[in-house]
Amino acid sequence: GLMGSFGVKESRKAFEGLGGSSPDKLFGGLPTPCYILDEAMLRRNGEILAGVAKRTGCRILLAQKAFSNYDLYPVISPYLDGTEASGLYEARLGAEEMPEKEVHVFCAAYREEEFDELLRYADHIVFNSPSQLDRFGFRAKKAGKSIGLRINPECSTQEGHAIYDPCAPGSRLGTTRAQWDEKMTLELTELLDGLHFHTLCEQDSDALETTLKAVAERFGDILPRMKWLNFGGGHHITRPGYDIVRLERCIRSAQERWNLRVYLEPGEACALYAGYLAAHVLDVLQNGETQIAVLNTSAACHMPDVLEMPYRPPLYGAKEPGELPFTVRLCGSTCLAGDVIGDYSFDRPLREGDLLLFGDMAIYTMCKNNTFNGMPLPEIFVFDNNRKLHCLRKFEYMDFKQRLGRLL
Repeated sequence: GLMGSFGVKESRKAFEGLGGSSPDKLFGGLPTPCYILDEAMLRRNGEILAGVAKRTGCRILLAQKAFSNYDLYPVISPYLDGTEASGLYEARLGAEEMPEKEVHVFCAAYREEEFDELLRYADHIVFNSPSQLDRFGFRAKKAGKSIGLRINPECSTQEGHAIYDPCAPGSRLGTTRAQWDEKMTLELTELLDGLHFHTLCEQDSDALETTLKAVAERFGDILPRMKWLNFGGGHHITRPGYDIVRLERCIRSAQERWNLRVYLEPGEACALYAGYLAAHVLDVLQNGETQIAVLNTSAACHMPDVLEMPYRPPLYGAKEPGELPFTVRLCGSTCLAGDVIGDYSFDRPLREGDLLLFGDMAIYTMCKNNTFNGMPLPEIFVFDNNRKLHCLRKFEYMDFKQRLGRLL
């Protein structure tokens, strides 16, 4: 099921990469806010994923929507079979930065003016609907691409987070069996090399097992004609406690039953616990009973999933509100009233200048952050295998300005 019912992310392992050292000791000298990517933790995830691929013969792709810091692709590339993209730009990034590996793309709807360029980069193209397959599939086939259709097995395995549920009623994602029966001609079916489903989010392999039953029930007659079946992402494979044995059983059983190759495309599992966001306390306030610390980072700008999901990120040395003597609400420095990271408890009051380290910040952050309020983008550092820090990228005023108008 879902980890800690979404609200609070498991934090025990989020700081494993620090090797027992304190954030002040390791990162005290860095300008904040900054993201820190942890090479050793990326490798650890890669080893777990490569083990699954080796034991089952499946292929595993990095879903770039979650993590696309391409300077680190050489670190994880040896463990993976390629990249998964959500459109032209990610497909190009995968082709350029993980060359010699597979490039898969799925998009809810492709654009005519981009499609020919997309064919230069992708080798597997998955369509969302029979009409999209009809529109672009023949051209893609002629270009020698492997063609897939995303199916909707109409099997919801997550509660309370419709924003992440592609099987919610009225979903636009994937083709239901009813839509298939109505629209899939023999000619269209013959274009297909594979089927794709993606229905999970941060889930364990029991949810996959349930989903596969629904896939077999609804599309079992089609699958023997396919060369591959893509299980999508949302498999929390690298999380401690994830049932890998059951995952491998699911993969093997699908491959044997329908005589095809299974693909997985985890995003989060590739970069789980492989990054941090360091910030400093700028001000400490008290409003009634509430103790507040204003930080030089922002949930809205630098960790948007905290507000979108919503969830409370792991924080080094902090516990649940009330567990330790001093409970503080951590807030961003934007003008948005709801720019709140969460309530945490500490063993001492927070003071101006304190360094705070948030965990599990490699995913859905740098590929998703923004400059709302003119907030500067955090610098990006790499914590390498020798525990040395390198600055990957520093951002400045022009990074904010250039997206908003003419470049002089």
